[in-house]
Amino acid sequence: MKRRDFLKSVSGLAAAGALTPAPAIWSAAKADARSETLLIVSESGPNNLDIHGVGTNVPGYEVSWNCYDRLITHEMKTGPGGVPYYDRDKFKPELAEDMNVGDMSVTFKLKKNATFHDGAPVTARDVKWSLDRAVSVGGFPTFQMGAGSLTSTEQFVIVDDHTVRVDFAKKDRLTLPDLAVIVPCVVNSELVKKHASEKDPWGLEYTKQQTAGSGAYKVTKWTAGTEVVMERNDAWAGGPLPKVKRVIWRMVPQAGNRRALLERGDADISYDLPNKDFVELKDSGKLNIVSVPYSNGVQYIGMNVKIAPFDNIKVREAVACAIPYQKIMDAVLFGLAKPMFGAAADKATEVAWPQPTKYVTDIARAKALLAEAGYPNGFETTLSFDLGFAGVNEPLCVLVQESLAQIGIKTTINKIPGANWRTELNKKVLPLYTNVFSGWLDYPEYFFIWCYDGKNSIFNTMSYQSREMDGFISGAVDAAAVGNTAKYDTDVKGFVDLAFKDIPRIPLYQPYVNVAMQKNVSGYQYWFHRRLDYRALVKA
Repeated sequence: MKRRDFLKSVSGLAAAGALTPAPAIWSAAKADARSETLLIVSESGPNNLDIHGVGTNVPGYEVSWNCYDRLITHEMKTGPGGVPYYDRDKFKPELAEDMNVGDMSVTFKLKKNATFHDGAPVTARDVKWSLDRAVSVGGFPTFQMGAGSLTSTEQFVIVDDHTVRVDFAKKDRLTLPDLAVIVPCVVNSELVKKHASEKDPWGLEYTKQQTAGSGAYKVTKWTAGTEVVMERNDAWAGGPLPKVKRVIWRMVPQAGNRRALLERGDADISYDLPNKDFVELKDSGKLNIVSVPYSNGVQYIGMNVKIAPFDNIKVREAVACAIPYQKIMDAVLFGLAKPMFGAAADKATEVAWPQPTKYVTDIARAKALLAEAGYPNGFETTLSFDLGFAGVNEPLCVLVQESLAQIGIKTTINKIPGANWRTELNKKVLPLYTNVFSGWLDYPEYFFIWCYDGKNSIFNTMSYQSREMDGFISGAVDAAAVGNTAKYDTDVKGFVDLAFKDIPRIPLYQPYVNVAMQKNVSGYQYWFHRRLDYRALVKA
């Protein structure tokens, strides 16, 4: 595709071209439109525009983050490699103009000039309805709110038209940070209620297809699997007006095509190229390349402990010994990740997450463990992955498939479309799969609440249950709330050791967010959700 044709197809400049103005005027208009439009290409796109929706995928987070506001957000600090990085412990107002934290509640004064995209004012009624919605819709949003002890609609109190109080259910250091993640976004309640029904009281079908927020951007066009177009909200009150007026986000499944668009200057940003491409692009020096470790994040192999033969701990240990860890690091990641394997045998457990296991590739040991488990000739199973992130997942699965075959485990690779991945994963019926999980709140206990807690945790997709594990997790949460450092340290070490002993999931590596940008694009910030924040981006 030629640069001219690409620009016409994504920015609507073709109609303007038919006017054939004087060359100098056309050049200036074209330059202005180009500098005000950010062209993004990625492997996959959103399956839902509402973070509260059923099975909303990771690309959907990006839409919600930029199109909806929260009461508060994080301050920024300097992170790895000098990249601006969210500060997990410091907050500032977004829709709120003032925040007063008490012993058992926090009160927010709303900005009186804040309006939704349709011009309606943002009121305390909208805030309460939105928070009520988050704790009531079920699934991921409700569990996310519960991770910060936000579980009841009674906790959200309207003080007056522009004041809301959030009452704490208990002392919990995760409560305030949980109000700054994507889920507690503020929705235009009066607009959405017009499209609600008895079967859909929260209007989820309406907000699946269009945004209804007060954020810095609004979706003006969405063709699922193809393109999302967002326009700046010039009345945004949540922060400084962004420099970029228009974001055009195109789904380009083939990595080679995404790279070509970048190298020709036809696209401004791509952030899910194969790691080999990022290494080569960085070496060429023609683009800005940013690589930042996922906060609180791990790519792993998960095994459903309720499905035979993965209900046998020796089978799980055998798989852990058969994983081709270093091959994955070299051939798939090209070094752009932090290994989560191969810790020294005498290494003490840290009060930290993530941290590496002591597993290494040992085929002989894997065969012996499989024989001890009663499977000397191996077995057949499926190995599933999210096709929306095939650039890493597919070669990773091929290497795992080849390695498991050496111990007699025959795997059929199951490629699940990205739009369906979260739904299929949460059914908890996949016997063997790879996935990445990154905890939005950068605390060890938060990761384990999501991934190892046996009490209906959404991302405990291994169906793992252990009273001892649950005790360590709840103990760490309670100890952190009251500042009992000694007990907190003991409980964190306890749940890490147990996770590595029972091995329902095998940590592979801590991924990096890799972003390729044109030299004239600046302002990239790393956020806990790992997606782009358009509000800070600038294009010269």
